[in-house]
Amino acid sequence: MFSTDSRSRWRTALVGGLLATLSMLPGSAAQAQAKTQADYFVHDLPGAPQPLLKMHAGHIEVDSAHNGNLFFWHYENRHIANRQRTVLWLNGGPGCSSMDGAMMEVGPYRVTQDGNLKYNNGSWDEFANLLFVDQPVGTGFSYVNTDSYLSELDQMAEHMILFLEKWFALFPEYEHDDFYIAGESYAGQHIPHIARAILKRNKQAGVRPWSLKGLLIGNGWISPLDQYLAYLPFAYQNGLITAGSESASRVEQQQSACVKALNDGGKDRVDTPICEGIMTTILEETKNRDADAMNQCINMYDIRLRDDSSCGMNWPPDLKQVTPYLRRQDVISALHINPDKKTGWQECNGAVTGHFRAKNSEPAIRFLPELLAEVPVTLFSGDKDMICNHVGTENMIDRMTWNGGKGFELSPGVVSSKQDWTFEGEPAGTYQEARNLTYVVFYNSSHMVPFDYPRRTRDMLDRFLGVDIGEIGGTPADSVIDGEKGPLTSVGGHPNSTKAEEDKAQQLKEAEWKAYYRSGEVALVVVIIVAVLWGTFLWRSRRRSNGYQGADGDEGRESLLTGMGLDNFRRKERRADLEAADFDERELDDLPGKKSNGYSDKTRAPQNDSTFSLGVDSDDEAGSSEQGRRKE
Repeated sequence: MFSTDSRSRWRTALVGGLLATLSMLPGSAAQAQAKTQADYFVHDLPGAPQPLLKMHAGHIEVDSAHNGNLFFWHYENRHIANRQRTVLWLNGGPGCSSMDGAMMEVGPYRVTQDGNLKYNNGSWDEFANLLFVDQPVGTGFSYVNTDSYLSELDQMAEHMILFLEKWFALFPEYEHDDFYIAGESYAGQHIPHIARAILKRNKQAGVRPWSLKGLLIGNGWISPLDQYLAYLPFAYQNGLITAGSESASRVEQQQSACVKALNDGGKDRVDTPICEGIMTTILEETKNRDADAMNQCINMYDIRLRDDSSCGMNWPPDLKQVTPYLRRQDVISALHINPDKKTGWQECNGAVTGHFRAKNSEPAIRFLPELLAEVPVTLFSGDKDMICNHVGTENMIDRMTWNGGKGFELSPGVVSSKQDWTFEGEPAGTYQEARNLTYVVFYNSSHMVPFDYPRRTRDMLDRFLGVDIGEIGGTPADSVIDGEKGPLTSVGGHPNSTKAEEDKAQQLKEAEWKAYYRSGEVALVVVIIVAVLWGTFLWRSRRRSNGYQGADGDEGRESLLTGMGLDNFRRKERRADLEAADFDERELDDLPGKKSNGYSDKTRAPQNDSTFSLGVDSDDEAGSSEQGRRKE
């Protein structure tokens, strides 16, 4: 009655149906490669004090064609205020790891000299979920094929949007949070570009909008023009260069060359290489020439310090502990670092820096006014940083027009005053506000303000987030602006918000039951389908045994197994060209100040006229190869 071909087709269809059905089951082999929250959960972090904070870490793919994966490290907030908030933190470079922020600035832990971890008094995870991301691809623990590094800011923003879409799919409980983006230095370009991409995405039909509530940028490289032309005034103000001296004359000559390049089209660029020479010359002129001082120069990230000829490349000192800690095998395993990441962690990746020229990218200053029309922005500056100094930021603000006014003008002829800020009885800095922009100056602080003053920056964060512990209980911090305390903030030592905690627990419980309910529905459908298929199979088999069909025998069973192709589940292909070199154990002995290939995402140490050079581009002016980069 039935031919051999028809039996074969029926058998193949049955096997295909069974496999398709089984693939719907949770935990099936077909779903083995789809990661869940559990795959990212950090069960143990070497050296961390107990109890362990709740955290997740690992890689998310953003470029399947080139094996591009971004690494994230997420900490759940310790307490909930009146609503859930998530802060995305990014360091700069470009190409410097956000583990700087996680381990030396705003994260919950600091690395001790004995290689263990201690709590950071003033970490930002008190009332906000913290999300650190190593980006662009190739930075820190992130990776990509070595011929596929990014070169433009819109590429970076596109990757970050894809990352966030996948991250929120993995962690849907955070998708409705108030969302903030914070960072420092070259993140002054990253953050506005990502924010613009988010706002553009939110306007698309059919997408769930993300609740972007604000941006915080510390010592930001936002307006290249204003920063380049602020180096010399900053040097004069701080006594690094004496006006009228031969040193001043040499710096002024370099500045004149920069002005010419800016007028010839450099104003439209994120980087103008010849302008990097202004700071190079200043650092060279600050060198102490006597042999006993080992040719020391000013630390470009903290002018209160002097350094050897690297001029700050070995700073901050915590790098001596952080680098070996992040290269430990037990730490790498705990953070779920993919085996595809072949090289040990490094603070800044020179290869990423070298490729990320942003030649066709729009400087963030161009559209910062558009962002201010939609979200509040806080800019903050440590007053002892030279590389992205406060003079440049203030000049940028004074020249910028946004929300119906120019600079901090409140009305024609009336300017917002600077308000003195004291914290725990000490002068901490100044606040100035107008039309959705807040500007904070931190006294006696470096390029990495949270490294110097974690408690003060936490106070700034809580004010920006709108956290008021007067509504939830706790001991208020001694923080006063212009004689007034304003919203009550707290830096540690407070109880949970009972109401908020209960609301969050209820949300998680409902989400859990919905997940179980959906799983039950799927399982029921699967059981019905399998039963129908199996019943049909048995019925047809009995028909064959009753003479309607010849017996298949062992050959039929063998073809069934072959058709299922079970051995295919054991096959995996490795992607080629992940990184140029395998992990080298000798890297563990590298000093933190040493960077691969002689590059650093920090600005290069002044050694000659092309100190900041990453190589001359064919379309750059001859002799203008200084391509500096903002640190962290």
